[in-house]
Amino acid sequence: MQSVNVSSPRAPIGVFDSGIGGLSVLRALQAELPHERFVYLADTGHAPYGERGDAFVAGRALAIAGWLRARHGIKALVVACNTATAAAIARLRQQHPGLIVVGVEPALKPAVTVTRTGRIGVFATRGTLASGKFARLLQSLQGQAHFALQPCDGLAEAIERAAAEPAPGGGWTIKMKALCARYIGAVGPFGTETGQIDTLVLGCTHYVFAQDVLRNLVGPGVQLVETGAPVARHTRRLLQRANGLAPGGGASALQLFSTGDPQALQAAAARWLRAPAGPAQAVDVPMP
Repeated sequence: MQSVNVSSPRAPIGVFDSGIGGLSVLRALQAELPHERFVYLADTGHAPYGERGDAFVAGRALAIAGWLRARHGIKALVVACNTATAAAIARLRQQHPGLIVVGVEPALKPAVTVTRTGRIGVFATRGTLASGKFARLLQSLQGQAHFALQPCDGLAEAIERAAAEPAPGGGWTIKMKALCARYIGAVGPFGTETGQIDTLVLGCTHYVFAQDVLRNLVGPGVQLVETGAPVARHTRRLLQRANGLAPGGGASALQLFSTGDPQALQAAAARWLRAPAGPAQAVDVPMP
């Protein structure tokens, strides 16, 4: 078990992703921890992670963790990206032994508990599916269900760019919908009958923001499973254990930073987050 020491319960929680996808996890964190302060960094200037090598992604994760600790004094770090978790979570915990570090993983275990046909589709980045961490997770569930794995090249980027389009129905939105249809077709058939996939795991935090499109493609009987709420509950438990929860009665606060276009992050946050945030700021987070 990770040994942690929270120096100040009023310190913020750091959250990062390659882009806007981690906002789906941040949204769940805000709901679970309404009195906490959050600092969110979108590493858009170095995205997408899912099609990069492990060494590059780990380097970015370590750089961001160092920046969040040095500049914001965070008490916990949530790696709101499946690819970064797979590539870097062990090194993050090793280099920051006194910090609560929470990662995400495709929600295969929750999917096993809800499937009725025993057939589960898994959408994820190529980097996540190729990782040793994912292989161990899959092995631990051997025999409990059949998993149809689908690397979704380009989907995270399409979702990211579609979110920044000034009007609905733009070129990137069209591409995002086409990619969703392609990957659903490659994995199917979906449905509730014997032999059909009745559960789809959204194994990248970006994919949550395409769930309406995916729902229309798979039909109302198929369950979509993502990781935000379980990650938020786990973060609360770790903070409670370390006596690190912010005092009740305090107002939630959020700072937004991006290594790319801060206006795109600002627009996505305004669209998807429950609590408002101040203006997103552009930052440079160099490699260590």
